[in-house]
Amino acid sequence: MNKGLVLGCLLLGLSACAPHTGGIMTSSTGEVRVDNGSFHSDVDVSAVTTQAEAGFLRARGTIISKSSKDLRLQYKFTWYDINGATVEDEGVSWKSLKLHGKQQMQVTALSPNATAVRCELYVREAISN
Repeated sequence: MNKGLVLGCLLLGLSACAPHTGGIMTSSTGEVRVDNGSFHSDVDVSAVTTQAEAGFLRARGTIISKSSKDLRLQYKFTWYDINGATVEDEGVSWKSLKLHGKQQMQVTALSPNATAVRCELYVREAISN
């Protein structure tokens, strides 16, 4: 029993040190979630807005570098319908973005179909292999 407890604590401790854990999510409904406080000290995301465009929604958000260093990031928009289900999320991949020190960049996306009513913008540190 002691071995299991020690092993469990060790694994929990190692998972807390993972270098690529989450990032920041900002929703078009105003919700903000920070999954990595260290990352958030270098990066912020302005409010995400949506606007109707030919029967679809166009989302806009600004990714802001608070660091004086160059940052390699990835971002992704996830769209939701009126019931809260994701809309065609399978084909959406992370997009790469490089921000120079203190730079801001606006990112946009168009909903995959007309059933989308809201979206979330996720930003994370780029994962290099």
